[in-house]
Amino acid sequence: MAGHSKWANIQHRKGRQDEKRGKIFSRLAKEITVAAKMGGGDPAFNPRLRLAIDKAKAENMPNDNIDRAVKKGTGELEGVSYEEVRYEGYGPGGAPVIVDCLTDNKTRTVADVRHAFSKHGGNLGTDGSVAFLFKHCGQIILAPGANEDRVMEVALEAGAEDVINNEDGSIEVITAPYNDLTTVKEALEKAGLKVEFAETVMKPLNETEVAGDDAVKFRKMLDMLDNLDDVQEVYTAAILPDD
Repeated sequence: MAGHSKWANIQHRKGRQDEKRGKIFSRLAKEITVAAKMGGGDPAFNPRLRLAIDKAKAENMPNDNIDRAVKKGTGELEGVSYEEVRYEGYGPGGAPVIVDCLTDNKTRTVADVRHAFSKHGGNLGTDGSVAFLFKHCGQIILAPGANEDRVMEVALEAGAEDVINNEDGSIEVITAPYNDLTTVKEALEKAGLKVEFAETVMKPLNETEVAGDDAVKFRKMLDMLDNLDDVQEVYTAAILPDD
């Protein structure tokens, strides 16, 4: 099965993260705290926490920060209580968007998210208005040049649902969220294959090309959302032209 280019998107995202290291640490700490609160502080028995810690380590987050975030989640240290909340809508050009947040003030967060949509020609919708256009799954990306046959053999043996060869040569592995994602990721790494990206995501079932002025506004909207402190992840079906 062939897919759109994913490698440029991953590289663009990594570049943005490098520019905002402090903000990235803050988001990772929130995710670790919430994961520990929901599933306990032992990553061996909490796949969501294990993924969050792996992601934090990949970003070179200090171990002390990780430990503090876990302890805040388990109640060993005092911390802010965060609530998971999801907003759905459409960006300029009509492509659906999902915004996942962790917040201690939903009134503030919804106002900020709505402003980002409306300022750039998007529309915030109601719960469920676009979620059906996405699949909740694990997504693993390997860089162009990875051995396709080996990736497919190892990934499917470990329980992956699908292996997709993207137009740019990158390979995308789709799994069930959390448990299967960590199992497949670890199997690929054990086989000597370098995983560049492994997260539980909302993957669009179909993608929408957005061009011209709409693409410019869409990217500005995404950047504005990405800069909000309460926003953890933004998912969209939009395919935007390369900068």
